[in-house]
Amino acid sequence: MRRLLLILFTFHLSLITAFAQVGEFRKDLAIGVNGGYAMSNVSFMPKVPQGWQGGMTAGMTVRYTCEKYFKSICAVVAEVNYAQIGWKEDIMDMQDQAVPLHTDPTQNLRYSRQMNYIQMPILARLGWGRERSGFQAFFQVGPQFGLFLSDKIDTNFDVHDPAFDPTKPEYQYAGKRASHVAAQDTMAVENNMDYGIAVGLGMEYSHRRLGHFLVDARYYYGLGNMYGSTKRDYFGSSNFGNIVVKFTYLFDVIRTKNSKIK
Repeated sequence: MRRLLLILFTFHLSLITAFAQVGEFRKDLAIGVNGGYAMSNVSFMPKVPQGWQGGMTAGMTVRYTCEKYFKSICAVVAEVNYAQIGWKEDIMDMQDQAVPLHTDPTQNLRYSRQMNYIQMPILARLGWGRERSGFQAFFQVGPQFGLFLSDKIDTNFDVHDPAFDPTKPEYQYAGKRASHVAAQDTMAVENNMDYGIAVGLGMEYSHRRLGHFLVDARYYYGLGNMYGSTKRDYFGSSNFGNIVVKFTYLFDVIRTKNSKIK
């Protein structure tokens, strides 16, 4: 409940910031497309040793610019994106070495899960620089909501074979795994809805006729858990962390009539 209150408070604060209307009036609406690359992992408790799982992200962007307060350009940005996220395990032995596959010692045990989501960030944005022609730096923050679609496991061993599961008495695999947390390898997603906070920085180049070209980097911290997190559940937490680099193109649909805007 406290996490939900935090995200609702952040969303409320974002809207207040964007629609304060105490500066120079703007009524600019721009729409477009975005695409980029996401690196993700999952914060499991008990801990699961991991690297970063890479995947693509792409979607549509809408931006409404409402005012310029002193030198800060205030806007609200909303996106609807398809994103490939998930986690990639580091399967190590007691000597912190990768565990080789017994049928082919040239390969190491591997396990990763790609998870496909629809993600919907709603971000309050502050920019500094040119609005119509030139460069602008910006900062943005706000809530993000996600809807789970499907997942796909990539592994070179049978996750249901007790010989590979360190939690089972039948576990006999050579080069035994240092981590005895393996429940996530076979568990299906329990909570289809995800939510959290996204924050990022970026740069924009605007051209009066060609539109707006943006690049940004952002970090997403999930407040919801993929699995149940009660005292009866195996994991106390299973929330996402994403690092995203994204390119966006926007074109103006509505533009404020003011010859002084540069």
